[in-house]
Amino acid sequence: MDNHTALLDVGQMAEADRLTMASGTSSIALMENAGSAVAREVQQRWSSRPITVLCGPGNNGGDGFVVARQLAAAGWPVRIALLGTRENQPDAAQHHARCWQGSIVPLTLAVLEGAELIIDALFGAGLSRALTGLPADVLSAVQRNKLPMIAIDVPSGVMGDTGEVLGAVTAVLTVTFFRKKPGHVLLPGRLLCGEVILADIGITTDVFKDIVPTTFENAPSLWLAKLPRPLVSDNKYTRGHALLVGGYPMTGASRMAARAAARAGAGLVTIAVPQIALNIYATALISIMVQPFTTPETFAQILSDARLSALLIGPSAGTTDDTRDKVIAMLRMSLPTLLDADALTAFQHNQLALIESITGPCVLTPHDGEFARLFDASGDKLTRSRAAAKRSGAIIVLKGSDTVIASPDGQAIINSNAPPTLATAGAGDVLGGIILGLLAQGMHPFLAAAAGVWLHAAAASEFGHGLMAEDLPDLLPDVFRRLDELDSHEAAAVGH
Repeated sequence: MDNHTALLDVGQMAEADRLTMASGTSSIALMENAGSAVAREVQQRWSSRPITVLCGPGNNGGDGFVVARQLAAAGWPVRIALLGTRENQPDAAQHHARCWQGSIVPLTLAVLEGAELIIDALFGAGLSRALTGLPADVLSAVQRNKLPMIAIDVPSGVMGDTGEVLGAVTAVLTVTFFRKKPGHVLLPGRLLCGEVILADIGITTDVFKDIVPTTFENAPSLWLAKLPRPLVSDNKYTRGHALLVGGYPMTGASRMAARAAARAGAGLVTIAVPQIALNIYATALISIMVQPFTTPETFAQILSDARLSALLIGPSAGTTDDTRDKVIAMLRMSLPTLLDADALTAFQHNQLALIESITGPCVLTPHDGEFARLFDASGDKLTRSRAAAKRSGAIIVLKGSDTVIASPDGQAIINSNAPPTLATAGAGDVLGGIILGLLAQGMHPFLAAAAGVWLHAAAASEFGHGLMAEDLPDLLPDVFRRLDELDSHEAAAVGH
């Protein structure tokens, strides 16, 4: 995995600090670098104006003292409001507090009077409980008075490991260090971070010799090298044969998924449909093959085609015994198989039957409601996605604005490029089709799921407002073209 997109939890980030200090960089220097980075970002965005720095009792507060000193040296009118006393702060924070030549006032609501900017240096990711009492009251007043706030690390009250919000308010800018945390990209915490800046404070990638990240922010660098590309020697079968089970009487979802699989690069896409729906599908589709079935035996004959390379069932399939039987029959083929929508809900009263049938490569793409019908829905999104992947043996794609892709081995990727326009009927069916197309071409299921989620969101961003799900497949070629250009530029850079 690409460590440039690694997301470090609070414990891993503390270890990165410790390793850096063990290699010769002092905690005082790290804090100086962190506060200086925040002050620099503030000066790049605002002209000098009255600013109040809210300092907490830990290292986050020490960062705040550095910010205050740097801005005051640049001529800004700065006020520091401290929760607790300097004597109770950690050594590095005490050092920087002593370097502050101005006055320090206790944290009260009065410290906001006259301020035009606020620095939240209260707790950052060091808080592991709900924000209460005076700090919560002061931050609530910041929001109520619509004062722009800059957060150091994460807004105080956002849980760095989970994105849960326990008393935090919205920042317009968050400056964090070395690597983001899961809370910067998971909802609802992401919504409170504003613009997120990743600052270099002197921690090097050498720390990854000891720290092994298992969580990443989705980006092409994670999977671009494995993204299938047509070869001169290819034919339609070597590019992959994808099979979908078409729904009836609702047929649109399956047709969109099929077109998405073809646009994602599958050389051949076939929809297996009930005989009664044959004319509807055959009339509506041109380059997609349609095969009818009437009985379990004729469906089994379709599955027996040795040229098939990936399977999908779910969109408009119905939550019936017949759907369950088809799912189990498909999983027996040991081909990469994607289960979505009705194919998941059909097992809501017999989750074990589904889990026991997953013995080969499999991707499940539930939204929150479908997830809750099959798995334990308590806890944060990252934890429950990982637990479901481990229990099922499948790649879990828990959809949403912060889609989590989790692998049974504990690896997880969080997606952050999805625009709100994807909240439209049928978008999830198209996502399933994109992932199917990548699976059909032999891409590893975990990477295919991550790439599919990113491509799906990038395609939606291409279109903008007014997006309908059926627009998405035809937007993919432009996204692929940009990725090819990116790949070429990276290759040229390496060559030089």
